[in-house]
Amino acid sequence: MTSCVLFDLDGTFADTAPDLHIALNHLLSSHGRSGIDYADFRPSVSHGSKAMLKVGFGIEPDDPDFLPLQRQFLDLYQQDIAIHTRLFTGMDTLIEQLETKSIPWGIVTNKPTYLTDPLMQQLGLQNRASAIVSGDTTAFAKPHPEPILHACRLVKAEPSHSIYVGDAQRDIEAGRKAGARTLIARFGYLSVEDNPAEWQADGEINHPLDILAWL
Repeated sequence: MTSCVLFDLDGTFADTAPDLHIALNHLLSSHGRSGIDYADFRPSVSHGSKAMLKVGFGIEPDDPDFLPLQRQFLDLYQQDIAIHTRLFTGMDTLIEQLETKSIPWGIVTNKPTYLTDPLMQQLGLQNRASAIVSGDTTAFAKPHPEPILHACRLVKAEPSHSIYVGDAQRDIEAGRKAGARTLIARFGYLSVEDNPAEWQADGEINHPLDILAWL
């Protein structure tokens, strides 16, 4: 029996890419650069600000301009963090059904707490999630298993009786190392370069409600 269901945030639980895309294009414009198309930007979102800045500026973290650009980008995003962000279609129904079944659910993300908590609050879900574990909640971030193990401890669930859903290889790796069952959210921010068949997940889903079959 499933004891809990845990979700990656960006690209699995919520469609955050539109607001991140707007923030990056504002940053590009402020530096005299042209904006990038949404289709070119979307696959980078699950890989964090480093990947998004690489798409926009062609810059790596060891570049001396990287940290100032990262700070500016995240400041812009924080100011308008949930203007266009929505739960993926069907996710609201899914969490209602989980709650009806008394199955706790939570978020395990590499997004920092100062961005995760306001986003969950604006989505009206901060108090409904049984666990919210951000990238800086523990000493480690995914693909390390500790964030998922920490979430399981918070909800008093055995990892082996838990499901972790994500849309990036690091998500599946973290879930597998934690001993949880893992599902790939194919509706998330996968790129053409991704090869989910190599990630050794327990399954794939095309819609949030597909998770119900795994309970």
